[in-house]
Amino acid sequence: MSLSLSVRARLSESFTLDVTMTAPPGITIVFGASGSGKSTLLRSVAGLLTPDAGSISVGPRVLFDSSRRQSLPVRKRRVGYVFQQLALFPHMSIADNLAYGLHDRPSDARGVHIRRVAGSFRIEHVLARTPATVSGGERQRTALARSLVTDPDVLLLDEPLSALDHATQSHIIEDLRVWNAAHAIPILYVTHSHREVFALGERVVVLDHGRIIATGVPHEVLNVPEQEGLAQIAGFENVFDAIVSERRPAAGTMHCTLTGSGTELEVPLSKGEAGAPVRVAVRAGDILLATEPPRGLSARNIVPGRIVALAREGPTIIARVDAGAPFVVHVTPSAVDSLGLAAGRPVWLIIKTYSCRIVSV
Repeated sequence: MSLSLSVRARLSESFTLDVTMTAPPGITIVFGASGSGKSTLLRSVAGLLTPDAGSISVGPRVLFDSSRRQSLPVRKRRVGYVFQQLALFPHMSIADNLAYGLHDRPSDARGVHIRRVAGSFRIEHVLARTPATVSGGERQRTALARSLVTDPDVLLLDEPLSALDHATQSHIIEDLRVWNAAHAIPILYVTHSHREVFALGERVVVLDHGRIIATGVPHEVLNVPEQEGLAQIAGFENVFDAIVSERRPAAGTMHCTLTGSGTELEVPLSKGEAGAPVRVAVRAGDILLATEPPRGLSARNIVPGRIVALAREGPTIIARVDAGAPFVVHVTPSAVDSLGLAAGRPVWLIIKTYSCRIVSV
């Protein structure tokens, strides 16, 4: 059964959620910047927030319909929900946390079902322990198992893995994939992590200011953004005004001169005749740095510049480079050390043609 919804909810003078979408069985990523409406959408489906207008249904079962003044209470919606904070009961064992909500089932059947779901998420060995005595990954697995032990028709996940390391995330993601392959329910998975979008999502819905601005296969939506707003959400840190200086249809490329500088980039052929204004987007992680003029490369864009500043953000060094236009480049700490990168040092930017995207405003 698919989840279908068309809702409008005005939460403030400046923000209105206005979304129409269908989520088939499988994992649909709900992606967007903070404040875009991701959690509000999930709360509407769960019944924790009542939209001003619209409808929400799972197959033939109606959860909400403003025209009929119908809104099922949370407990009758058959919706599993995992919050970022997990909200496990600290005084209960893992088994008792999973049993919460199964009081209407016979005790023998309840125990068998709990063990089966616990096995799916590899927490059988901690059923007798409390949440405080298990690892963060095991607590997350418990929260997922508790949301699924009641056999919901829909699963809502609100940034459930954000506090975990990549290795633990990957293991839980794979277990969730296996579980849903057997149960085939719609899963709405909220995240702002590009890594999770590509690792988990069969499809992605991108929200911006309460509205859907793109939907489709993650690779197509996030790697080839058509709008500047989507490019920024998708992690294209460099977005420049430019003018088309030359079109080369036979090569499938064109040259663009960045506004306010003489810097020229070869980009994939797109709309726009010579002299037309365009916007060029490039991910910071798609730019290489060299400390001497590179030779013999297939990359067509070799741009000289000078490092303005270096700043560390977690495992990444953010390099700001003046190359006629202000570029942001991501490098590793080891690259900074081995290349002797520092403010004021001359460098050359190396950018592949197909790392550049033409986007609309």
